[in-house]
Amino acid sequence: MVASAIGQSKIINIIDLGAKSSNTTENTAIIQKAIDDVSAAGGGRVVIPAGRFVTGVLTLKSNVDVHLEKYAVLAGSTRRTDYGPSSQASALLVADKATNISITGNGMIDGQGEALLKDIYVMLHAGTLQDKEWQTENPWHQVRPEEENRPKIINFNNCDKVTIKGITLRNALCWVQRYNKCSNIIMDSIEVESNVYWNNDGVDFVDCKDVKLTNSFFNCDDDGICLKSEDRNSRCENIYVANCVVRSSANAVKLGTASRGGFKNITIKDIKVFDTFRSAIAIECVDGGVLENVDVRNIKATNTGNAILVRLGHRNKDSVVSQLRNVYIGNMQVEVPKTKPDIGYNMEGPAKRYPHNIFPSSVTGIPGYPVQNVVIENVNIVYQGGADRKVACFGLDSLAKVPENLDGYPEFSMFGELPAWGFYVRHTDGLQLKNVTVRYKDEDFRPSMVFDDVNGLQLSDVVIPTAKEMPVLVLRNVKNYSLKQVQLPVDAKKGILVLKK
Repeated sequence: MVASAIGQSKIINIIDLGAKSSNTTENTAIIQKAIDDVSAAGGGRVVIPAGRFVTGVLTLKSNVDVHLEKYAVLAGSTRRTDYGPSSQASALLVADKATNISITGNGMIDGQGEALLKDIYVMLHAGTLQDKEWQTENPWHQVRPEEENRPKIINFNNCDKVTIKGITLRNALCWVQRYNKCSNIIMDSIEVESNVYWNNDGVDFVDCKDVKLTNSFFNCDDDGICLKSEDRNSRCENIYVANCVVRSSANAVKLGTASRGGFKNITIKDIKVFDTFRSAIAIECVDGGVLENVDVRNIKATNTGNAILVRLGHRNKDSVVSQLRNVYIGNMQVEVPKTKPDIGYNMEGPAKRYPHNIFPSSVTGIPGYPVQNVVIENVNIVYQGGADRKVACFGLDSLAKVPENLDGYPEFSMFGELPAWGFYVRHTDGLQLKNVTVRYKDEDFRPSMVFDDVNGLQLSDVVIPTAKEMPVLVLRNVKNYSLKQVQLPVDAKKGILVLKK
């Protein structure tokens, strides 16, 4: 795609139009003119040379490649008024219905979020910026200006043939980059470093189709790689994510939370995760959409708060209930610590304000609407363990009291204290665990796995080498189950407990 734009031969170096490298001179009009001229000429390249070039909002046009040379920095303005009306901040780089656009090179785009945030607070205290949230604690116990007042770095809408390659993105004040209803996206070899403030998702693909994200690094406060669906009549489809490294104070790779239309044909493979607060893999459908045909393979996660979250919920207020089916998760190696994994990072994830033990992986639907056809294969999860009854204790006679939380925000801690340390499964139809090992380092008094209201459960080559006091496996209201070559610890006092209700 880039070659197609350059093939039109129009190349403009912003220096030639009078752009100045400094920490204060604003070059918005000059850079925008370069973009407009290249697009009007049929396509080509706008060159950002070595240096630091401050700019306000830029609109990309069709057939234009914005190319940041080595040591080039495109720095966002630190004045909130440069991002549009007080009720809705524009992103730094925007595009709408453009075709064949790209941002390439070895340079950097710096959102300058910290300095921009100071200006936002000056305006808030002066009463010149509208914001309903900035003095109110949100459900995560944070007090912050609302997202609409905090600029993203990139926001492309309804664009086709988009390439983002080689660049570094830093210091956004909200989502680093959002692609909404875009198609034919190639994102390769980028680096995202953005822990400057909350809501710093590394990348969000919203109702996008035909996306390929590869060979990239994400270190961000919020979800690292995130797929969303905000339109009931659209969905994310044909998405390929591979060979990436992710660090997040939320989830490393997530489908959701927004899930109105859904997700189809999603492939995620060869991902390394570290120092991540929530789940390595979170697969969520809670807003009435359909999630199907998801393939996740080759995930290695260290110092990560949770391995797997699969959640079907009903957060939307209308009668349409989500569907979640045909998910494969294979070849995962995960280490879950007892302590908070992102301690020390700026804007670390919001810890629960109640005592709790380590949360297990979970696959959960809602009554009458089960998660369907999930295969978890070749998975090894090592928990630090060390659960304490004095912290929290959930008796097996109280399984029915685990809250359904139908409309709750989906996350690994959404049910509160859980009665298992390895896997908690509820309201599923057709679940296979094959060649799965879970173990703890320090003793945990809870069962390793609890299955509640499950139909068609198959466990084969499941190994649980560490468990002592409680039953190792608990099956409550489980129909049509098969247990083959399930290896329980030799010193376990109780093995499998089957309960009807």
